[in-house]
Amino acid sequence: MILPIFFMFSFLLSSSSCNALDFCVADLKTPQGLAGYSCKKLELVTVDDFVFSGLHAGNTSNLIKAAVTPAFTAQFPGVNGLGISIARLDLAVGGVVPMHTHPDSSEIIVVIQGIIDAGFVSSANKVYFKTLKTGDIMVFPQGLLHFQINAGTTPALAYVSFSSPSPGVQILDFALFGNDLPSNIIEETTFLDDAQVKKLKGVLGGTG
Repeated sequence: MILPIFFMFSFLLSSSSCNALDFCVADLKTPQGLAGYSCKKLELVTVDDFVFSGLHAGNTSNLIKAAVTPAFTAQFPGVNGLGISIARLDLAVGGVVPMHTHPDSSEIIVVIQGIIDAGFVSSANKVYFKTLKTGDIMVFPQGLLHFQINAGTTPALAYVSFSSPSPGVQILDFALFGNDLPSNIIEETTFLDDAQVKKLKGVLGGTG
């Protein structure tokens, strides 16, 4: 009885060893699938695949006065398959990251500089909102709508960590008004009037 158990245990150990990988650096030349990118050949992996030096200040001269500088798989191949990534968030005075969601990731924000109003809305439509100051951290559960606003009189800086190497993002305003969905459909589903919808489509680049 002991011998079969020993062989079974040995088989399980050998099987897990054969299938285990220390890492799977993304081969960005291959298409990205639901499970991420294919692994780069081990002999082509270098230390530079595990280092990212691009979290510089972003350009906040835009409509929302905000810039997100990502270090996701596409920019940082070493995080492929590891369930983590990071980004830099710059908010000019008056800057805002509108209501948005990351369908594939939870998020943690740490404020490095300035004051940021942040919050999320639960699936029960309960709002969790807080004014964050330097050193404060807040978590946003996966898939829930959330936002960040510069609530101070100086630029704000934060670093944002994700539980996915490719968290995905959908910004509510652009999803509604930055496309070619007919205005009458938006009016019926949002209870906004025609003038409001056309104004928002004009601001956000939508048509129809």
